[in-house]
Amino acid sequence: MASTILDQTIIMLILIGVGVLCAKTKLISEASNKELSRFVLQVVNPVVIFMSYQKPYKAELAKNLLLTFVISLAAMSVMIILSYLLVRRKEGREFEIERFSSVYSNCGFMGIPLVNALFGDEGVFYLTAFITVFNLIVWTHGVILVSGEKDFKQVVKVFYSPTIISILLGLITFFLEIRLPATASSALGFIKDVNTPMAMIVSGVTIAATDVPKLLKNYRVYYVCFLKLVVMPLILAVPLSIFTNFDDKVRMTVLVAAAAPPAAMCTLLSIRYGKNSVYASEIFTAGTILSVGTLPLVVKATEYLTKII
Repeated sequence: MASTILDQTIIMLILIGVGVLCAKTKLISEASNKELSRFVLQVVNPVVIFMSYQKPYKAELAKNLLLTFVISLAAMSVMIILSYLLVRRKEGREFEIERFSSVYSNCGFMGIPLVNALFGDEGVFYLTAFITVFNLIVWTHGVILVSGEKDFKQVVKVFYSPTIISILLGLITFFLEIRLPATASSALGFIKDVNTPMAMIVSGVTIAATDVPKLLKNYRVYYVCFLKLVVMPLILAVPLSIFTNFDDKVRMTVLVAAAAPPAAMCTLLSIRYGKNSVYASEIFTAGTILSVGTLPLVVKATEYLTKII
């Protein structure tokens, strides 16, 4: 599995390179990239999620979905606690951005393509549980962390997001065994297939706008990326390896989602609430590039732990 994920991350890195090239040649502007990003998040990702539910109902699938939800909730809780312990509040330090980036991953942009490559629609089916937990927590704890304000109105808004709506519709069609007509399924299938290339190209354009020389000189960027890409996933890998009485796809889906690079959402929230969006973008850039090496290593380490424990 580690070799498979290495192949996939290399493919994604190439696609990211295409995005960088498009940005450098002015083929895609920063404004256009924001629109493309919205299209991926609000149209393509929800279609991918919804289509993952277009499968025959099985009790085992339903059980594993619920299990993934519980494990995802536990994993997110552990990472939030660790972020407060490992990223200390200090005068002049962007601790809010660092804590956010060490907890929240690009589980949609990066997670869906990776899990889909490893486990197909069934993997994406389980990943929806992690994404649901992610959305509920990021729009509560995440927004409060970055903004410094307790705005619980965001809790209501999250249920109107395309992602959550696609999950709810998908669950209804799964449990009621409602299948789309072949023509509609094929049409949505075409949209689903553009998810990986579009998500990676958008990431590449975002990375191209980063001041790389400045990034390389900031050791805190490496520290936060080390927490997000190595420390957090390996800590989670221990209990995931100990409890072997559930489907391996569930275990690895949660791990890959948690070990994905820092969420691009940190940059968006930083812009919205007047925080250091440049620093957030630097962490996102470094984390995305470094994840090509760390993701296969984390998966390999988890496979090894599962065998020896």
